[in-house]
Amino acid sequence: MPQRNIFQTGYPLPKENIGLQQEIAQEDTKNRLLNLDPKGRYRELYEPLIKKYLGPLPKTSNHPLTICFAIGGAGAQSDIAVKIVKSLKNKIKNGEIKVAFSLGAKEKVKENILKQLTCLKVADQINKNIILIFGKSINDYFQQFNQALRTTDVLWTKPSELSFYTALGLPIILAPTIGSQEESNRKWLLKMGSAIPQGDPNYTHQWLPDLIESGWLAEAALQGFIEAEKMGTYNIEKIIQSSKGKIQN
Repeated sequence: MPQRNIFQTGYPLPKENIGLQQEIAQEDTKNRLLNLDPKGRYRELYEPLIKKYLGPLPKTSNHPLTICFAIGGAGAQSDIAVKIVKSLKNKIKNGEIKVAFSLGAKEKVKENILKQLTCLKVADQINKNIILIFGKSINDYFQQFNQALRTTDVLWTKPSELSFYTALGLPIILAPTIGSQEESNRKWLLKMGSAIPQGDPNYTHQWLPDLIESGWLAEAALQGFIEAEKMGTYNIEKIIQSSKGKIQN
């Protein structure tokens, strides 16, 4: 392909999570920082940096502390989800934390997680402190997922294409990789400082609060927002609409 037909656009993230001037991503990251830095340690140290990229923060967040775990359409890492719920069970029941599970659009994956939640005796928390992100179609699922991300504070996922969502100001907890591409994404996220490898899921209740109280996840959130390109979708649209963006043979 001729070099003139190659454009560097950035990551094609959902426009409903960005905004024309990044205003949606900024607002969501503001609320996120309050949940991820409850003692204000990070905000005190980096107040000028936060104001530069986000502006003034609200007094309180618009949502409770929320973790989203991406099980994936094939349900490949359902075992991790079960361990997370076991570990955080008391905090979930007490309303200290909400956990969302990204399930895709396959009924079998949804049925499996419902069975597991029933066995763990937390089925009563579904639609309260446990959110199941599931769509009857892939488009329905993506709409629900994008909306859920707006009140997500930490995205826990293997470093798939979801790695690029760190640009929205989402810190990422890294589940084990599957394949060489995910290993490359993992290295990119760690180098940027917007992700951390998961601890033992069986002891999430121990290491996750430490990451939050230290302000580390708040720092990771802002690192992703600042360092990762987020306007790819708009850039692609501009190229397509521009006569200069027409593909030449």
